[in-house]
Amino acid sequence: MPYGSGPFSFVKYINRHFLLPIWDFLRGNVANYGIVILLLTLLIRLITSPILYKSYLSGAKMKALKPEVDALKAKHTDKSGQLNQQTFGVEQMKLWKSAGVSPLGGCLPALLQIPIFMSLYYFFQSNIALRGQGFLWAKDLAAYDSILTLPFNVPFYGDHVSLFTLTATITSLLISIYSMSSMQDNSNPVMKYMPYIFPVLLLGVFNNLPSALTWYYTISNSITLILQIIIQKWIINPDKIRTALADNMKKPVKQSKFAEKLQAMQESQKKLQDLKNKGKS
Repeated sequence: MPYGSGPFSFVKYINRHFLLPIWDFLRGNVANYGIVILLLTLLIRLITSPILYKSYLSGAKMKALKPEVDALKAKHTDKSGQLNQQTFGVEQMKLWKSAGVSPLGGCLPALLQIPIFMSLYYFFQSNIALRGQGFLWAKDLAAYDSILTLPFNVPFYGDHVSLFTLTATITSLLISIYSMSSMQDNSNPVMKYMPYIFPVLLLGVFNNLPSALTWYYTISNSITLILQIIIQKWIINPDKIRTALADNMKKPVKQSKFAEKLQAMQESQKKLQDLKNKGKS
């Protein structure tokens, strides 16, 4: 079966050697395919929970450094309110490095989950056993779960309403709203609306996909939201994080060669910008 193609052809190995054996085991012990997908999702989320924890921990560290970042912004903003981006960027990188915080710490764990999602996308698209299998209101888990046929076609959306697509979109929106409250800096008007764009895109992209995938995404989002609240409310301790960051800032900074080159490049750009500013004056 085509468990991966094109740029994501590598996911066929994840499907054949990881997902398929687990799927066959669950299917052999559970009669309902919707429950099999539920159990498979729980297992995947359990395996990826350390990645989720590291992502939120990185976000908590960035949030703890917000007062220092705001102080740097104020320091490098002139009387007209213009921020010197070059100088601020260099000083911000130095701050993050001295505190032992990586600006990519929250992005990389999220990127690692993309292969898992693409694996499931191809897995549910190719799984013949799902055809004709019903679950809740979905009559066929291999097709979209239409609960309403529209008398017209909506561009990018279609001519029907898939309920699992709505639940997947709503749970994604709830995650975005909750994440907004814990953002390091939500003063940027662009960043304020960015978290809402992805759920809206899901509404159009998922509407024609198999209900098995949108059911998986609904469960996965629900688990993510619950874990996010638990991790941020009861596991991550902001006071301990601030203490650890303060201790790191007292230690001598050890930079990698890449970080040294990046900082040198930023400093050279800062010098060029300073020279340009002097020339204008």
